Amino acid sequence: MTKTAWVFPGQGSQAIGMGLDLLDVPEIKLRFSQADRILGWSVMDVCQDPNDRVSQTLYTQPCLYVIESLLADLLKSRGQQPDYVAGHSLGEYTALYVAGVFSFEDGLHLIKHRAELMDGASEGTMAALLGCDRPQLEAAIAQNPDVVLANDNNAGQVVISGKSDAVEAVLSQVKSKRAVRLNVSGAFHSPLMANAAAQFKSVLDSVAFLPAQVPVLSNVDPIPSTDADELKDRLNRQMTGSVRWREISLQLPQEGVDRLIEVGPGKVLTGIIKRTCPALTLENVGSVADLPQYANAAAS
Repeated sequence: MTKTAWVFPGQGSQAIGMGLDLLDVPEIKLRFSQADRILGWSVMDVCQDPNDRVSQTLYTQPCLYVIESLLADLLKSRGQQPDYVAGHSLGEYTALYVAGVFSFEDGLHLIKHRAELMDGASEGTMAALLGCDRPQLEAAIAQNPDVVLANDNNAGQVVISGKSDAVEAVLSQVKSKRAVRLNVSGAFHSPLMANAAAQFKSVLDSVAFLPAQVPVLSNVDPIPSTDADELKDRLNRQMTGSVRWREISLQLPQEGVDRLIEVGPGKVLTGIIKRTCPALTLENVGSVADLPQYANAAAS
């Protein structure tokens, strides 16, 4: 029997105009109004802003959460259900919502506060390395306490995070096909986010978590779990912890997953996972136009 995982992308998958076709779905309009009331600004106005406001952390995270959640709801309304869920960084919040751990509203409140705190972070920076010498990178990080491996995406793609001068020092020491300085406000997924994480903990503690209806693979721990307290603890550690996406990708086939659907704009995660798990069947639901095939599949 086919087992399917739904995965949800994080910051970097956003694009101007994303989610616009959702406005044509009658049952979705009320959810946008609900989101706008919680946020105090319009998701669709931001997504359509030609000045690319959607790429500012303050707006990116809530917009992605809303659009991913609505696409997942539409998939469910067409008879689809995941066997496992996971999300990359902020995508983990969508995964927890889809698993029934908290409501859409509670998830959006969390993301709103998370985005505000992370947008206000000003210390440090991040850089992506493509095709790097992994042992050389690990040795350089081990020698530099001010840099950590923030995103372990796959064998050929990683992100480092830390103090700006330390990140530059590591980049100068490691051979890679390409190194890209990321346009972010701070050193996400590193100890430099400790103050923001401490402030966020009180917000997180105010939201009741329910046991997950399907197992969740978390960024800081790729082992599937449905335990509410464990899932909250993992999320509490996420802002300063590494995104262990390569390990999540490898764990899915171990759980019997042979089909994976990336729910959200772009194809970042399927691109990353393809290299790690070439045997998985990879699909994308990034817009309403991608939904009918699943409706047909459910009816067959």
